[in-house]
Amino acid sequence: MSFSPSELIINGDGSVFHLHLKPEQLAGRIVLCGDPSRVSMIAGYFDTRECEVSSREFHTVTGSYRGKRISVISHGIGCDNMDIVVNELDALANIDFATRTVRPAFRPLTMVRIGTSGGLQPFTPVGTYVAAEKSIGFDGVVYFYKDHEKVRDVAIEEELIRQLGWKITGIRPYVVSADTSLIEQISKDDILRGMTIAANGFYGPQGRELRLPLTDPDLNRKIESFHAENRRITNYEMESSALAGLAALMGHRAITVCCIIAGRTDKKMNTGYKNSLPALIEKVLDRI
Repeated sequence: MSFSPSELIINGDGSVFHLHLKPEQLAGRIVLCGDPSRVSMIAGYFDTRECEVSSREFHTVTGSYRGKRISVISHGIGCDNMDIVVNELDALANIDFATRTVRPAFRPLTMVRIGTSGGLQPFTPVGTYVAAEKSIGFDGVVYFYKDHEKVRDVAIEEELIRQLGWKITGIRPYVVSADTSLIEQISKDDILRGMTIAANGFYGPQGRELRLPLTDPDLNRKIESFHAENRRITNYEMESSALAGLAALMGHRAITVCCIIAGRTDKKMNTGYKNSLPALIEKVLDRI
């Protein structure tokens, strides 16, 4: 099967459409972050740099850290952007751009997203690091891909619908687990393993009410009290479900690790959160 130019879009310089990366510029270990400026912060730990590429919100630096070749890539905000990034990373790794065909040998990628997040429990105060052992998607991205049911935890989905008294019509939350081996590798014994909601917006979808009233004003309260399999929902962010779901469908390893910068229950906010990130960045770079 050969992918047509309208499906696999390759720029004139041989780079993939949005990321503007060429296959040889991508490392097998990838650190993802939302903010393009955070790429420079993370790459500041590198011993050497091979390349730096910027296009729109997508900023990439590939280099080495303590003998490991790593690419740091920004993905912008939202699961829609994550759909672009994960598909283009997989294309760079597993499609021959010259023939537009799938490479005979599969190249697995390891992707760790470093993010910021809002804590939903008393045990996730500002400054806590949380690994998304399970991601709850409010976005719907994985439903567009065949065999999505193979990577979903339907039992927890049913509990979500029941316990939350789900009122948001047209959207069904889905649940995807991070790669088991990567959970152990990255979180070890000093990063909390949690259940993370990937909301499809920052305001209403995360229970923030400004001038527009909410369909379910009690949703956050119900989320905070949710429990299943001895688990509680720990935090909100906006990308983990699409990353975990698409990676699982493609055969890659992926996980999201967040620094809690807002306490949604105690109404606290750390606007100087960038001071909390270096320790998390160092942990991820050491362990990836």
